[in-house]
Order: sequence, then structure tokens, then C-alpha cells
Amino acid sequence: AARCAARLGVTARETLLTNGLDEGILAVALGALRAGRPEGAVEAIIPEPAFDMYAACADAAGARIVHVGPQPDLGFPLQPVLDVIGPRTAVVFLTTPNNPTGVPVAREQILQVAERARHALVLVDEAYADFARTSWIGDPARRELPNVVVGRTFAKAYGLAGLRAGALIGQPATIDALRAVLPPYSVNAYAVAALHAAFDDPEYYEWYLGQVDESRALLTGALSRLGVKFWPSAANFVLAFFGDAAPSVLAGLAQRGIVVRDRSRDPGCQGCIRITAGVVPHTAACVAALEEVLCGAR
Repeated sequence: AARCAARLGVTARETLLTNGLDEGILAVALGALRAGRPEGAVEAIIPEPAFDMYAACADAAGARIVHVGPQPDLGFPLQPVLDVIGPRTAVVFLTTPNNPTGVPVAREQILQVAERARHALVLVDEAYADFARTSWIGDPARRELPNVVVGRTFAKAYGLAGLRAGALIGQPATIDALRAVLPPYSVNAYAVAALHAAFDDPEYYEWYLGQVDESRALLTGALSRLGVKFWPSAANFVLAFFGDAAPSVLAGLAQRGIVVRDRSRDPGCQGCIRITAGVVPHTAACVAALEEVLCGAR
């Protein structure tokens, strides 16, 4: 925990290692319904589109889920979120950059939600923050708001997917309360060893961030050239709108060995495909396949 805290620029008392960020999300949901919440505060607010583990964990913790529908442009629905925060609100889930759009939530928007929901926990999920190169962790406001908890994962930029290593960052008293709802040995020895190795290899971390930057530019340039609508992402993926052609695009890419994510079932995302922007040669292969599929269709 001390090594992780130092990497993130906080103290060990502000840090809780978790079995992947999924366990961190569950801890926040459980903690929000325990000590320190007003009696009757049982609602979890989820702005859509959103990572499906928020609803799964909130439901497991016994919360009533309040879904805030997507905006037409899939931007962050600030006013609708503020409108549903009330005395029964126990937790609010925010994601920046968002998954699946990749669009960041503005600092002032996070601040307004945290101020309105001071009686509740606010999780700022920063699973993709390494790629955006900005974080709420170092923001002075975080240390003034005991209800704000930042979630991080080492599965993305550090390449530790499957090893289950994540962290929650917050004020010491808040972190202590969340630590109390988790088993004491949930992070396995392999994940701990992998974390040390990852922190000892900053060259790989910087290399991969550079690959993502280049891949994202390559991918968005191709989508622009092909006339495909997309959202300006700060993550290691791009959400693109193919409309009714989405199924044929998915099938055509699959035939060429390219696997992408169909997000059509996410609220507001019908006809959308999420495309990873990772290692440059892989992205170049995806772009070539996408050009074949779309140009062939036309």
C-alpha cells in the first residue's frame, strides 16, 4: 500500500488496495450503506452510459438504483444528476474519462456533485485517467471533501489486466470505513509482486501512454476521413457511431481478425462500437480493416 500510495502521490492512510477496481466499487457501495450515512439513505445514482459494475455492486449492497438517462450528445448529465440527489442518496458513481465514450467529466462538474451530495459517498472512477494525464487525486478539493473517493486500476496503463490490482484513494477516516467492509487478504501475492514490477518499469508505462496517444490520433483521423461520427476520447479507446451499419461492420472486422466492442445495448449508444487505441501496429491493422469494410460496403 505504501508503494502504491507513493506512486499516486498520497499517503498510505489515504490508500486502500483492492482486488481490482471492481472490489473497490463494491466497497464503496457497501460502505455507503453503512456507518455515517443518514438513516434511509439507500439510493445509488448512476449517470448513463456507465460501467455495468456500478449497478451490479449497488444492487448487491441493497441499494435502490437511480439511473440518470443519457444526454443526446452523451455528455455528462450534470443538472439531471443534481436534480435527483436527495436525502435518500447514499452513493453517486462518476467516471472520468467515461466508459464507453472516453469523454472526461469536467472538474467543476465533479465538484458540484460532491458539494450537493456531501451526505453521500461520491466515487470518481478514474480507470482510464492515466491516458487523460489528469486526476482528481491531486486536486486540493479532494482533501476538503471527505465524501469523495477516487478509484484507480492498474489493469489498463500498467498492463496488469487479470491480476486484479486496484486502489481507492480518500481521506483516512473514509478509507478506514471502507477497509472495514472488505476481507483483510483480498489482494493476492501475485498481484502485489506484479505491482512492484510495474512500478519498477516506468519506461514501459511511458511507452504505452505514447502508443495510446499515437493510436488514438491514427484512429480518429481515419474515422474523420471515412465520415464516421465519434466522440473525442481521453481514454485508450474511441466510441464511434455506425448506426444501422454497426452489425455489418462488426462482422466484417471479425472476419479480418479484428475484435471490437459492440456498445449498442448501452443507454444512448445504439449503433455504437468501441474501438481500442492501444499498440500502434494493432491500431493500424484495425484502420486498414475498417477501410476495407466501409469502402467495400459503399
